[in-house]
Amino acid sequence: MKAVILAAGKGTRMKELTQEVPKPMLRVQGQPILEHILTGLLAAGIRDVCIITGWHAEVIEEYFGDGSRWGARIQYARQVVQDGTGKAPEYAREFVGTDDFLLTYGDILVKPETYQQMIARWQGGAFAGLLTVTEGEDVTKGGLNFFNDRFELTRLVEKATAAQIDELRATGWLKPGQPAWYNAGIYLFRPELFQYTSRLQKSPRGEYELTDAISALVADGRVIAGLKIEGRWVDVRDPEVLAALQN
Repeated sequence: MKAVILAAGKGTRMKELTQEVPKPMLRVQGQPILEHILTGLLAAGIRDVCIITGWHAEVIEEYFGDGSRWGARIQYARQVVQDGTGKAPEYAREFVGTDDFLLTYGDILVKPETYQQMIARWQGGAFAGLLTVTEGEDVTKGGLNFFNDRFELTRLVEKATAAQIDELRATGWLKPGQPAWYNAGIYLFRPELFQYTSRLQKSPRGEYELTDAISALVADGRVIAGLKIEGRWVDVRDPEVLAALQN
């Protein structure tokens, strides 16, 4: 098992905090966000890591080097054009080779055991992918995921509009009292993912969406497992969230 970390973005919502450093290098309790992610991956037995860099790439590359200081083997790939999450993993295609890989955004913090739980679920079935989710009630807050009774993905709706939410309720996809499952931004995939990302078209937002590739996998009958993240899950999206994490 290898790992790919998407860390190319500037993080514009962080404003002046990311003028000189990429968002994943902002510090939480004295360590860069990326270092928290790396130590969690290492605890799960993942040693081979590729970090996709972009904005101020040299800050990440100089800090982590080849990874030997942590007992890791780190490679880098640069995403020059920021055109969405769907194309970003392709920069690591050569690194991944024929291996399964964990894919995570570089600003998502979870407890280290989350990665271990993902691998355990992955090893329990013949899956093409695994998608982590968090539970909520406000259906307007993020990408919605729907699962069967084996907690395997049946449908994914990215950033649903008010009209889509009304339709989901009317057609019984969203039921009163049932949780909304939100995409948590950490995945496991087989290399066949690249067959789908390579065929992506830009979404109405003008970006290549990773979720479109996942939907295509499901449409082709590939099984995508779901896993609810237990305990801490933090999307370090803005200065307020970052400040709250320092306590």
